[in-house]
Amino acid sequence: MAVLETVVIAFWAMLPAYVPNNAAVLAGGGRPIDGGRTWSGSRILGDGKSWRGTFAGILAGLLLAGALTLVADDVSAAIGFEVPAFTPLAAVGLAAGAMLGDILASFVKRRTGRERGAMFPGVDQLDFVVVSLPLTALLATEWFFEWFTWGVILVVVVLTPILHVTTNVIAYKLGLKNEPW
Repeated sequence: MAVLETVVIAFWAMLPAYVPNNAAVLAGGGRPIDGGRTWSGSRILGDGKSWRGTFAGILAGLLLAGALTLVADDVSAAIGFEVPAFTPLAAVGLAAGAMLGDILASFVKRRTGRERGAMFPGVDQLDFVVVSLPLTALLATEWFFEWFTWGVILVVVVLTPILHVTTNVIAYKLGLKNEPW
């Protein structure tokens, strides 16, 4: 597999996991998942993790996976190599895994004394990857191993922090986030 092909497949395959957190920021607010409860003197998750944002994020990832699946054959023909069409379970694994990863990272942040919005290098950039990939492998095993080769996974691990930082800086400059990370 050529390098460009690997990068394109990695980006395409991860889009349903990349979009949910951005959609959650746009649609967030409302009732926090933890209901305001605390554990060991600090919030369990914090106000930044709401039911509305979580459901909107998952829905956005699912809808994007559906749209990408509809155009996958045409895109593949246009670029000269195949990009993935998403099975329903692959879409669920990527979208829900991304949101679950973000929620778990928030839990870890609270346990380590970090407040909402505090920087947590590495965790902030890869939390959704660390959960979405294993969840997708569990739910859609055959699909996962067809598309997520070691090369694709390596590109995801390298590309994701770059994309994460870039999109967060843009969201910050647009006033959609309170911090640029």
